[in-house]
Amino acid sequence: MPLDVMGLFFFAYRDFVGDADALLERQGFGRAHHRVLYFVNLRPGMPVADLLDILKITKQSLARVLRQLVDNGYVEQKTGETDRRQRLLYATEKGRGLFETLSATQTSRIESAIAALPPEGKRTVLRFFVGMVEPEDRGLLDRLKLTEEL
Repeated sequence: MPLDVMGLFFFAYRDFVGDADALLERQGFGRAHHRVLYFVNLRPGMPVADLLDILKITKQSLARVLRQLVDNGYVEQKTGETDRRQRLLYATEKGRGLFETLSATQTSRIESAIAALPPEGKRTVLRFFVGMVEPEDRGLLDRLKLTEEL
């Protein structure tokens, strides 16, 4: 077993989400709210159905999180122009601001770690993460433009 990789992955994830968790808690939010804010900021106008596919959570769980983000002014939903049944998600200015605040320490942590690597290090890290993703979801990574530097 790759216990060293598993342990390092645990500590890296713990510290990566730690600062954001504290900020989210002050807002009465959790990691699910952060995930929604991440993807809504990454892809403005994302349909709720796509977000459900990405997060692999129940419609009920997403509805609760979205309701809180909408009610608190972080996300807005608009009806699709071609398909009126579609609900498209957009971060509000407040939602973009919270996302930027949550991402600041994470960005700093990632940039510091990557700066300490040799020139091809970032590409190696990206390939590692892609390799951790289920093969049937790898096309989604491309559509979200998360693999452009590979």
